[in-house]
Amino acid sequence: MGPVVRRRDTWSMRLTDFWERMAAAFGPHAESLAELHVFSELGGRTVVQALADGEPTLRVWRAVCEGMDVPSVRR
Repeated sequence: MGPVVRRRDTWSMRLTDFWERMAAAFGPHAESLAELHVFSELGGRTVVQALADGEPTLRVWRAVCEGMDVPSVRR
């Protein structure tokens, strides 16, 4: 058996991948959710605000998943 290789989480996700996941999870409501819903997981900011502030897209996606109870198969 070879050595255990742990994948390092670089907190990177392409912005296009982020928006594709948002659309898959929330359909036509994805943009409204991103613009209007304030997430405590993002420090009281919306998705749009968090991204504009430079939060890594992967962190924002995880916060959305947690805040909106996105099923694990969609994460």
